[in-house]
Amino acid sequence: MTEHKLQRGSERDLGWADEAWSRAEAKIGRNARTIGAAFPNGTINGRYVRGPAHDWVAGFWPGMLWLAYRENGDEELRCVAEACERQLAETLQTYDLLHHDVGFMFSLSSVAQHRQAEASGRGGDADAKRHALIAANLLAGRYNPQGEFIRAWPNWDGEDHAGWAIIDCLMNLPLLHWAGREIEDTRYKHIAIRHADSVLRDFLRPDGSVCHIFRYDPESGTPIGSLAGQGYAADSAWARGASWALYGFALSSRWTGEARYREAALRVARFFVSQLPEDAVPYWDFFLPEAGKESMPRDSSAAAIAASGLLELAEQLTAFGGAGVEDAAWCRTSAERIVQSLCGRYAEWGDEHEGLLRHATGYYSRGVYVDESLIYGDYFFVEALAKLRGRKELFW
Repeated sequence: MTEHKLQRGSERDLGWADEAWSRAEAKIGRNARTIGAAFPNGTINGRYVRGPAHDWVAGFWPGMLWLAYRENGDEELRCVAEACERQLAETLQTYDLLHHDVGFMFSLSSVAQHRQAEASGRGGDADAKRHALIAANLLAGRYNPQGEFIRAWPNWDGEDHAGWAIIDCLMNLPLLHWAGREIEDTRYKHIAIRHADSVLRDFLRPDGSVCHIFRYDPESGTPIGSLAGQGYAADSAWARGASWALYGFALSSRWTGEARYREAALRVARFFVSQLPEDAVPYWDFFLPEAGKESMPRDSSAAAIAASGLLELAEQLTAFGGAGVEDAAWCRTSAERIVQSLCGRYAEWGDEHEGLLRHATGYYSRGVYVDESLIYGDYFFVEALAKLRGRKELFW
């Protein structure tokens, strides 16, 4: 590991985070030799199922590689990440296979690669930058100006998605903000802000919970109502949806400086943390029926995403001072509690299981990766550890 000193964001002893980082970094290195330039999704019997480059999760593995490479400079990791990015770039020609999640895909691959090249003094990576800009254009092209939302999914599975927007897409907005800044074009920022404001108005409930899918009339833009999506019901509270909202609003605050996004992120954070069981890792939905709830699976990926989001929100609240400083301390303490529990109870450091975090839930109602590892859970776990060690730069 590179002998550079990172500033702590807390006065508390975080030696456990250093130890966890070292173990995670070592496992990423070992996985790089077995997974290679492929696209892991979720595990079955301890091994990651590989998917196509156009899958929404395809950016998380190269993102993990860049997180580790940034610390240790291992050229093998860089080569594998760059090989992944080249495959992702090829999907830009397969228009009908792409979707709203190009932000997930290209922020953690192409943007990360470009930024890492800038940080190393090479002046950036022109090809990776161009790939990310094309992806941003595709994302902007999904914007419905009548309803002021970014449409989710093509019409896959014979279902009309023309008026659908989903909570996950808040995490795709940084790609638009980044693209607008890079080419000095404010149109991208305006699309991102309008979508975030629609989510703020239509997805976020008074108690801080959120729905997964909200439907609009695609012609008039009139709001119609929420759908269950991956949650237990339309009026329930899918745990990972809450984590996307928490982190996504915090990122909108980072890019715009607008207080309404910090306030929304904090409202979701209060809800999320208040609903956690004793070990700080949620069941897959917060509003499951009490009868039989304890037999339901957890979602460690939601915990990891929320922890990284809480640390980002802490940075935003600290930057703006005032009453936010106390809230920032609460966010950071909550994140530490979650990550420490993940390290002690959910992390898998050995090689018998490729995933880093056990006990995640992908899509419960369809039986997809239930009580398994998920590559995005692993990514956000590693990202949170990097933040706890003092890293403030993001790929988002």
